[in-house]
Formats: sequence, structure tokens, C-alpha cells
Amino acid sequence: MKLLTGNDLASGDVVWWTGESWSRHVEDAVDVGTGGEAILQAEEGARRVNVPYLIDAEAGPDGPRPAHIKDRIRALGPTVRPDLTLKPADPQAGSWVI
Repeated sequence: MKLLTGNDLASGDVVWWTGESWSRHVEDAVDVGTGGEAILQAEEGARRVNVPYLIDAEAGPDGPRPAHIKDRIRALGPTVRPDLTLKPADPQAGSWVI
């Protein structure tokens, strides 16, 4: 599974491609599959998102979960205080605390 992510130009927030637009919530992200590079190029040209890039992810019961720790932190928030995460109900949030 591949997701497209980047940072919103206006706010700097982490955003995820939904198939039609961008969302601040990783659970809204869709698998871009083999079409990811084309979407990335189009969105880079549209200048709505700063430095969009493709990442690996795994499908989960609550939506996609980034495969790499860096992108999990971008998606879910800080690792040192689970109460500050964007998704504190995530049952695995504490399993990858650094």
C-alpha cells in the first residue's frame, strides 16, 4: 500500500491524499498504488502542498497506518506523551514509543 503525504502550504500541517483532495487525518488517506507518481507530479505542480512524497503503509481496521516510524509520528503526533497524540485511541500508539 502506498500513501501520498506532504505539508499544507498555508498552515504547515501534515496532510494525506484522499483520492480527491488533502486531509489532516491519516485515516482519510487512500492507497494511490501505481498511480502515485502521477498524482504526486500533478499535486506538486498545483502548489497546494509542500514537498509531497510517497510512503509505504499497511491497511488497518481504522484506516492506513504508515509503515515507517517517521511517518507514524507525522500521522499520529508526539511519542513521548500519548495524551498529546492526534489519535490517542490508537491501540498501538504506545507500542512504538522511542
